Amino acid sequence: MDAKITFPGGLQVNAEYGPFTIVTNQDGTAPAPFTLFLASLGTCAGIYALSFCKQRGLNSEGLEILQRTTSDPETHMITEVALEIKLPEDFPEKYRSAIVRAVDQCAVKKHLLQPPKFSITTR
Repeated sequence: MDAKITFPGGLQVNAEYGPFTIVTNQDGTAPAPFTLFLASLGTCAGIYALSFCKQRGLNSEGLEILQRTTSDPETHMITEVALEIKLPEDFPEKYRSAIVRAVDQCAVKKHLLQPPKFSITTR
């Protein structure tokens, strides 16, 4: 999958993926790239949680995921990402561990566990 990265002005940097343009900015008018990276973890987990419920005809009203990060105070690098799934009140007990296993399959998380090789070139 290719992306075209453009610089429309100021500190704005856009990523064009197919029909979508993802806008980032460092001035607070759009999310910063790192914010989108973190959001991709939570939203990926959310897709898996929501799909789990939909596939089983389970109520998803009230379903939420709280994502917390812990950072190293010296390096400022994230050392832990914790996801807490808030289940609907009527969520069946028998599916609690199964939804956790489903969320654990998040493709974004899997790419962090087995990171790709990076290369940077000029032309």
